[in-house]
Amino acid sequence: MKRFVIAIGLLASALPVAGWSQQNAVSEGNMEVIVTAQRRDADDYSSDTPAVGLIRKADFAVVTVTVMGDSRDRLQRQDEIYAMVRSAIEAAPRAGVELAYGSRTLEPLTMANYKELSLRNDSRPDSQRVTFLVKVPLSGTDAKTAQQRITSYVKSVRPVGRALMEQSGEMQLSIVAPDQYRGAVADLIIADATKMGEKLGPDYTIEIEGLHRPVEWVRAGLSEVMIFIPYRLVVGRRR
Repeated sequence: MKRFVIAIGLLASALPVAGWSQQNAVSEGNMEVIVTAQRRDADDYSSDTPAVGLIRKADFAVVTVTVMGDSRDRLQRQDEIYAMVRSAIEAAPRAGVELAYGSRTLEPLTMANYKELSLRNDSRPDSQRVTFLVKVPLSGTDAKTAQQRITSYVKSVRPVGRALMEQSGEMQLSIVAPDQYRGAVADLIIADATKMGEKLGPDYTIEIEGLHRPVEWVRAGLSEVMIFIPYRLVVGRRR
């Protein structure tokens, strides 16, 4: 039974990944990605998260911040907003935080690219805002301490003119290159299937379906994430 299960698992892993899965496994799975409490959207995936996956501490605690300005003059307003973003970038190393931007995959926010942040209209005609992310590594610290560090950092950046910076939204998590854990996840799945086969006995067979799919990720706790492959076990009776 053990040899049978492992052979099926390796065969499934070798199957080609079509369309969306293959493209996004390359573009997202090797980058830093945001982890939410929900699974990412993917064509033809089941909404059920498998029972077996790799649970580990996330790499970063991430909080969205907004810089908003409401000076009447449009050019002055934009200058003040971007000046505050520059101040935020300068203050980040002293506060022990990192800055980034992006909704799914993250890129470092630097003096070279901060103008790529899009100015958006706020609630009033003469107000605008930009958003970006503040990150704290979770290695050697916990989520509560990371959140406190981010809060202190946001308060430390002084306003520029009528521009202000504040947190917007709850703390999120990110992981770097989730594809690197694919092998470890597959090992857990195969080990679980092997144990299940041993419990069922020689009258049953077990097949693993879905190991060709890319890894996915979901939040599993205050600072933990679950990395998994959307597989399923198929139990049959041996003829």
